[in-house]
Amino acid sequence: MTDTPLAGLNIVVTRPREQAAQLQQHIEQLGGNAVLLPLLDISPPIDTQALRNLVARLPEFDLAIFISPNAVHYGMAEIVATGGIPSGLRIATVGQGSAKALRDAGMQDVIAPQDRFDSEALLALPQLQNVHSWKIVIFRGDGGRELLGDTLKARGAEVEYATCYQRSKTQQNLSALLDIKPDAITLSSSEALGYLWEALDETGRKQMAGVPLFVPHARIAAAAQQQGWRDVIQTAGGDDGVVSGLVAWSKAKSSIGKHL
Repeated sequence: MTDTPLAGLNIVVTRPREQAAQLQQHIEQLGGNAVLLPLLDISPPIDTQALRNLVARLPEFDLAIFISPNAVHYGMAEIVATGGIPSGLRIATVGQGSAKALRDAGMQDVIAPQDRFDSEALLALPQLQNVHSWKIVIFRGDGGRELLGDTLKARGAEVEYATCYQRSKTQQNLSALLDIKPDAITLSSSEALGYLWEALDETGRKQMAGVPLFVPHARIAAAAQQQGWRDVIQTAGGDDGVVSGLVAWSKAKSSIGKHL
């Protein structure tokens, strides 16, 4: 069995630069050529004082939800700077990447879905059914979906948002993407998908639409197909899910080639 199932493949990694290193390393360990093309920049929030004020009130809350690894990184930095997680505060998150980041930060009992990794899956967990009169804070980036907060409010909780980072579009020259002739593109958010499509002109869209696009969620896959991507492959979440999807796709492609 080959140890380099991605050998000879140009695989584009569009994650923010700070989050791309591990995925890049995995791809290259399997023989692939990981091409970094970040579509989003992540930075601290414009209003850091509002975040500090909310973190200072954490002992008032029953539950803190971290929406992403970025929320863990930037939110926990402020929390640690002001004394750490208060005793008795429950911790939850949407995905396993965020759960790992929380455990790495010292959080042992993290409420997180095990199968699907989205707001709907978190809301379906037994621990979040009876939240009437709870005070809940959601650590997230600027903007984002309101489903989680709205549903918890409908269940009787008082919800506040802690904006702990902001996203912005990178200034990318996507002619580089066309020049490398990618074999696959990995993409992890609807926002990045939108930026990529906007940045391509009509010729670029025609060239890229047939390139396999690997995404971790059905919502992103549906948006990509609506744009016109013809080969959208949904993977499990996190680096391991992306890499497993790439390897399975590459092996299936090689197997078909052998039988032609």
